[in-house]
Amino acid sequence: MRVLVVEDEAPLAEAIARGLRREGMAVDLAFDGDEGHEKVSVTRYDVVILDRDLPGMPGDELCGEIVTSGELTRVLMLTASGSVSDRVEGLSLGADDYLAKPFAFPELVARVRALGRRATPATPPVLVADDVELDPAKRTVHRAGRPVELTRKEFGVLEVLLSAKGAVVSSEELLERVWDENADPFTTTVRVTVMTLRKKLGEPGIIETVVGSGYRVPGADSSAESASLSR
Repeated sequence: MRVLVVEDEAPLAEAIARGLRREGMAVDLAFDGDEGHEKVSVTRYDVVILDRDLPGMPGDELCGEIVTSGELTRVLMLTASGSVSDRVEGLSLGADDYLAKPFAFPELVARVRALGRRATPATPPVLVADDVELDPAKRTVHRAGRPVELTRKEFGVLEVLLSAKGAVVSSEELLERVWDENADPFTTTVRVTVMTLRKKLGEPGIIETVVGSGYRVPGADSSAESASLSR
């Protein structure tokens, strides 16, 4: 999941980013409304965590820009005021959710995950290819019933490939969906991560390299029902 945090209080923004990254999300930061507007203009985010009171472009205006863009990006509005009238106003601007400061971090994570599910096409609760099963909610992967321990990036790559339902996913798209803006697009990061992922999943290999295009997992189109039947 790709998330943008637009918050002018740098310590809070960085704390949110660290916490979400520990949850396996790719997180970018913007410290004013203008920077936030620039980033949403060039990158499609699943969720934008947006402070209402921002220098530069106001948070309300940026929310409106995101809503009218036609993208599936979901907006979680943060504010120091949690009155009913403020929540109603924020939601009326097009925000998908609203959270008052101070907030409990587990609640923020739960809300971001819920919005992220709404920002992408619906996928089965469990993603399946051959005898490999990935549970996005539990953050677990099994092969032939045995648990497979993956790093956050390896898990993210496998989740994106399985969600593609057999379609080819380019290295550029994997870099955008799994890493954040600090990732160097000219490195071999994606190739190395796919290589270690293949080793951990074992044989027979399920990840195909499509020369000049990217990677795919054939048969990654099973439903949640077939996943449950395979257990």
